[in-house]
Amino acid sequence: MATVILVRHGRTTANATGLLAGRAVGVGLDQVGLDQSALTGDRLAAVPVVGVVSSPLERCRQTAQLILDRQAGTPCAPVELDLTECDYGQWQGRSLSDLATEDLWPVVQSHPSAVVFPGGESLAAMQARSVAAIRRHDAAFEAEHGPGAVWVAVSHGDIIKSILADAFGMHLDLFQRINVGPASVSIVRYSASRPSVYATNTDAGDLSWLSNGIHSGDAPVGGGAGQKAP
Repeated sequence: MATVILVRHGRTTANATGLLAGRAVGVGLDQVGLDQSALTGDRLAAVPVVGVVSSPLERCRQTAQLILDRQAGTPCAPVELDLTECDYGQWQGRSLSDLATEDLWPVVQSHPSAVVFPGGESLAAMQARSVAAIRRHDAAFEAEHGPGAVWVAVSHGDIIKSILADAFGMHLDLFQRINVGPASVSIVRYSASRPSVYATNTDAGDLSWLSNGIHSGDAPVGGGAGQKAP
């Protein structure tokens, strides 16, 4: 299959003030977030990606555009509704400090598979739709561009955490152990036998080794020699 680079959007005005933005409109990147996303675009400039798929929310589309602006080619840039933020229902727009006093908060922390946000979505449903979307696009890019294809998915923190949990084979109840910072890069390659996770939550480092694609087979005993530089 192809290789997906999971990118969280850069920091937003809501992130900076401790608000749960959810699916609210008009939440864009602040200057820190713009700088973070530009740096991620610079890191990915060395990788000729075949597509940059984005959540429809403004902060993700801004981040995706900063990645596209730095690509030498012209990757396709579809919007994917199933990569949009979790529907937090009545929690949307409230401060995290206030939400931490809710009875549901400790359940979100320790038993997220049981969580249904009041008036919103369950975390299990969020994971199911986002993983299905990633696997669907990954198969399509592989079919069109071959198994060496590399593509980008720009989405949200909880979405990417849930995708990584699935790739690691972790129960959703453990996904809070994963951290995904603003404009961070994580890398997953799917195969017929299992997903392989090559990076999580990186915000620096050379990615040019991805320009050759990832050629994976059985997991090497002892860890192997790593990927070849271009």
